[in-house]
Amino acid sequence: MDLKTRKRLSLLILLLGLPGYIVIAWMLLAWIDDTWGRLPIWGELLVVVGLGILWILPFKRVFSGIGKGEE
Repeated sequence: MDLKTRKRLSLLILLLGLPGYIVIAWMLLAWIDDTWGRLPIWGELLVVVGLGILWILPFKRVFSGIGKGEE
């Protein structure tokens, strides 16, 4: 995949994927609160960080080298 395509795809992922991640993380934490009760703050932090790492892993190849110039 060429650099121009990866830049456009990464912008699309950040504009649509990141807000989608925030909504899903928020809904998951609300569901956990309703089901098992409120998690301690460190538990919520672990869930959010875990989800943040999970959503970016499939797109690692798209985001690699985006900051570099055309060669």
